This record gives sequence, structure tokens and C-alpha cells, in this order.
Amino acid sequence: MVLSERVARFNRVVTNRVTKPFVGVLPGFGLLVHHGRRSGREFRTPLNVFRTDDGFLVALTYGPDADWVRNVLAAGGAEVITRGRKYRVREPELVHDETRGPMPPGVRQFLGLVGVTDFLMLKRE
Repeated sequence: MVLSERVARFNRVVTNRVTKPFVGVLPGFGLLVHHGRRSGREFRTPLNVFRTDDGFLVALTYGPDADWVRNVLAAGGAEVITRGRKYRVREPELVHDETRGPMPPGVRQFLGLVGVTDFLMLKRE
């Protein structure tokens, strides 16, 4: 079970608007800047992002078919703004990991409760 479409809609309309002003500076959060596959329009999606040795890892709480995931995969990259810094990311890769191993312990348990097993790996340029 990943988060429902109702939760996704609520987050788009309410939560994302409230968190956008500070999501790019708080640890564990980031703003993903990407472009629409068809429209070319710029989107800014607040996410939980976690650093890896060579980039970032994002838990796909709405699954791998979310529009922003498909946009990043189609473009081959995006930008991540986190902790006040902007990073260009490339080589997006979908990863399925039922152990949720790379995630921090508290996050790992929460993701287990909601059934998240898919992640997007992004390499820093």
C-alpha cells in the first residue's frame, strides 16, 4: 500500500503550499525542480530527500508512476534544492528494495508501515 490518491491530492493542495517556503533549507527535505514531459512547464515538488555517497535517495510514497517521477526519468535529471544549496542531479534510477535498507532507521519503519518499497536514486553532477 502506498499513499492514496486522496492523500496525494490533499498534499498537493494544502501540505505542499505550506511547506514550500522552508522545505529547501530543512534537513531531510528538499525541493525537486523538474519540467513537464509534454508541457515543458517547470514544477517544484517538495520531497523528503536523503543524501547518499554520490547523490540523493527519494522514497516514492505515491509509487513509481507519479508524474514528477516520470518527468525526471524522461528528462534524465533535475535539480534538488536542499539545506539551502542547489544540486543538479542526473541518471535517475528506480530501485525496488523491500528492506528499505538505505533509509535512516525511523524513516525505514514509517515507510514499512505504509508499504513503500520503491525509491528513486539521483546522482549529483
